[in-house]
Parts: sequence; C-alpha cells; structure tokens
Amino acid sequence: MNAIRGIGFRLAGSGRALPRSLVPSTDIDARIGAEAGWTEANFGIATRHYAQPDETSSMLGAQAGAVALADADWNAEDLDVLIAACGVMEQPIPGTAPLIQRRLGIGGGGIAAFDVNATCLSFLVALDTMLMGMALGKWRRGLIVSSDIASAALDYGSPEASAIFGDGAAAMAIEAGGPSRMLAMRLSTFGDGADLCRLEAGGTRLRPHDDIEGFLAVSRFRMDGPGLFSATARRFPPFLKRLLADSDMPIGAIDTIIPHQASAAALEHLKRSVPDGHARTVDIFRDHGNQIATGMPHTLHVARTSGRTPPGSHSLLIGTSAGVSLGGAVIRW
Repeated sequence: MNAIRGIGFRLAGSGRALPRSLVPSTDIDARIGAEAGWTEANFGIATRHYAQPDETSSMLGAQAGAVALADADWNAEDLDVLIAACGVMEQPIPGTAPLIQRRLGIGGGGIAAFDVNATCLSFLVALDTMLMGMALGKWRRGLIVSSDIASAALDYGSPEASAIFGDGAAAMAIEAGGPSRMLAMRLSTFGDGADLCRLEAGGTRLRPHDDIEGFLAVSRFRMDGPGLFSATARRFPPFLKRLLADSDMPIGAIDTIIPHQASAAALEHLKRSVPDGHARTVDIFRDHGNQIATGMPHTLHVARTSGRTPPGSHSLLIGTSAGVSLGGAVIRW
C-alpha cells in the first residue's frame, strides 16, 4: 500500500478491556507438563488473561469501546462508523462489528458497521480505512475496536503456538480533522508464507459434514515460529526503510515505537534494529502476551495514557501478521 500523506485526525479517546481470569505462566507450565518457570524463561511472558465462555469477543469489544467513548466524552449515538478490527471473528456470519454495535445500544441506529481483517495488523488497516473515509467526507466520528480471544483455539501440545498468547480488547475513538497526521502507511504481503500461521477450520474450504474428524483436527491454531521469524526478519529492514522514506521522517526523529506484541524474540529484534530501540519501544508483552490484532491498539492505549504520545511527537506503529504481511504507519500527534 502506498503512502497516504497528511490525513488529519484526532485520537479523541481510547480504552481496553481484559478478561476476568489472569493466568500466570506457571499455569501454562502445568498444562504442557513443564517445570515451573519454563514458559517464562523460554518465551518471556509472565501473565496473560484468558476469557471465560461468557466473555465473548463482542462483549469485551463493547466494554473497550464504551471506555474509549467515555474517554472521548462521546455517546455511542455520536458515531458515524464502527469498524471491528479483529484477528479472529466471533463467528463467520454476521461479522463482529454488528454484534459490538448492538451491545453498545446502537443496533438500530443504521450507522456503517463492518469488519476489517488483516490478522495481527487489522487495526492498522482499519485506521487507514477510517481515515480515507473521513478524508472523503463520509464520516466524522468513528470507533475502531479490536477484540481477540486467542485462548479459544490454542493447542497446548505445541508450546510454541500456545504459550505466548493472551486475550483482550482495545478501542480507539477517532475524529476527522485535528492536529494528528498519518504521514505514511504501508502494508506488504508475501503469500508464499501463508502456511506459516494458520487456523484452517471455520471457513468454506473445510466442510464439517463431509469430514468432522478432519475438521476438528485443524480447528486449533498452528504456527511455524522459526519459519515466520525468518520470513519477516529478513524483509523488515527494507520494509522499514521504504515506510520511513514515504513519511520523510528519519528513524532518529521517531519518539515512540508502538509494535504489535508478537513475541519476546520479535520485540527484541525490533529494539536492536533501531537506534535507542529499547528506550523508545512500548513493550507490554510480559504482562499480556500476543493478543493478535488487539496487541497494537492496546499498546497504543498504554502509550497514550502514560504520556508517551504528546502533541508534536512522532510514533512508528509496526508489526507483522499471518499472510505473511508486514505493516506500519508513521503518525505525528
């Protein structure tokens, strides 16, 4: 995706919602039959939240959305558009956005409510979509909600593909115009790596009434961690170079790096790839894990509420996703 320069907006509010259950890594150790401390030592995660059966994606998403609306001092009725930017939908049909819209009490309002899915990079694509719509005059106020329940499809027989994930939701209230600018946004996809991360059941390719055992066998998340890291790490430097060139911003002018919380190893690689990367990167992985699409807006919420995105500062939003894709945006606040 080519650069989109100077689209003005205001981040009016943000919010998050976490499931009730806080799961320490020692619980994961017990599930996978490892010694206490093994998961934290090997994957760099101490705690994460897991949703209970009554805590659905739309429920958590609506909770995060309500917090963001209150932070913006808006009513739900003020919205012109609601975009659900989830890595995994609550159900195939209808999308998660109408379910969140209904939970917010505006199910009869008739605003645009739809899903955008680019797995872990869904928030970036949703923000890009919303800002383009605002630039065209279609919408004035919008809400982006990311909500993911990774724990619903984890295979504890594969620690690499289960131990690092956590659940949660985050939301951003966006208003057209304002001081902030998206200076550049880029999404690059390399479909040759599509099998590196996959959850194959639930769509149209596999039909449960034809082969229920086969369907159930692929209903859990699968990931080739080393293959994914290799596929993204070698492409990251040229991707970042092009993104920064699009924005006319040198890496040294970036105040805050707001990444998708992929893994401790991926975050460490990112920090070492840029000058002063450890100081500039917002890292919430140890306490929340990889929350799929929720990770990036959750990290942005933490950066915003901790004073790391003051007016006039610059942030780099960056991450990778299944596909395989690399995505990033440069924002002046």
